[in-house]
Amino acid sequence: MLSGGQDRLDISREARRRELVQRIAKEIIENLIVNGTHSPVIEDILQQLETETGHHVLLDYPLDGGDVRLLAQTDTGPRELTGEQKNRILKRLWEITLAKVDDTML
Repeated sequence: MLSGGQDRLDISREARRRELVQRIAKEIIENLIVNGTHSPVIEDILQQLETETGHHVLLDYPLDGGDVRLLAQTDTGPRELTGEQKNRILKRLWEITLAKVDDTML
């Protein structure tokens, strides 16, 4: 039977791990948006997002410091995603990134 101290230690470890996963996921997304860096992990994340949305999704960070633009590559060219659609895809990008980081951490 586990003691109360062991339970607290396990919860503390899990909380630290969750915080680390979130910090790494944030760095990955920032690199993707600002630098356009495409490591194998980012390629996997974008591939999953493309599979789920049915479009190649591009993230564009305007030089003027405005909000991130989300573009979907369609047959007729890039189309900017806005409103609820943009929010839904950005939320899904975050979820996919968290899961990918969590899966790859030992």
